[in-house]
Amino acid sequence: MSLDNAALTIFGSSLSGNCLKVKWVAERLGLPFDWVEIDVMKKETRSAEFLALNPAGQVPVVRFADGRLLAQSNAIVLYLAEGSNLIPEGFDRALMLQWLFWEQYSHETAIAVLRFRKTYLKLPPDQIDPSLEPRSRKALDVMNDHLSTRGYFVAGRLTLADIALVGYTRWSHEAGLDLKEWPRVQAWVARIESDLNIGRA
Repeated sequence: MSLDNAALTIFGSSLSGNCLKVKWVAERLGLPFDWVEIDVMKKETRSAEFLALNPAGQVPVVRFADGRLLAQSNAIVLYLAEGSNLIPEGFDRALMLQWLFWEQYSHETAIAVLRFRKTYLKLPPDQIDPSLEPRSRKALDVMNDHLSTRGYFVAGRLTLADIALVGYTRWSHEAGLDLKEWPRVQAWVARIESDLNIGRA
């Protein structure tokens, strides 16, 4: 897709892998955008102004020049990247979607939540759901096994699957998880960070 200069506004938090994946896709595709930082720690997603953008009270949200709004990170990146080489064709497209769904259901809900509660809410261990760490470890195990025979998740190249998954994986240490335990994941994170030209976490 093509956008006029600054035709896209991304309302997001720099603390959120879900938001950064939208930023990285826009940058990768050379789409001009304005970034509006939303402070989730100050509960700005609960303000009347923000709820007018997304009644669900979640970032990211994008606003197009014609006023249309779109929420949910993977819906946004799929729309932005349609027709680009970030979305493979045929069965590889289905595999990419498989990983996007898995990321939001099994990965983000474990690693991102554990990270937020440990690093930002600073909750003591006895106030953190004890299932979060084993679920996070299982997600990293699945990724490490998948990467045993490949350098990217789908199609042998960078796709939305990699961009979606790297967002919170690169912050695993903030969830108390050392990626040295998952060396193939650690190497893949470095590869995707290099492909996207983003700084090390």
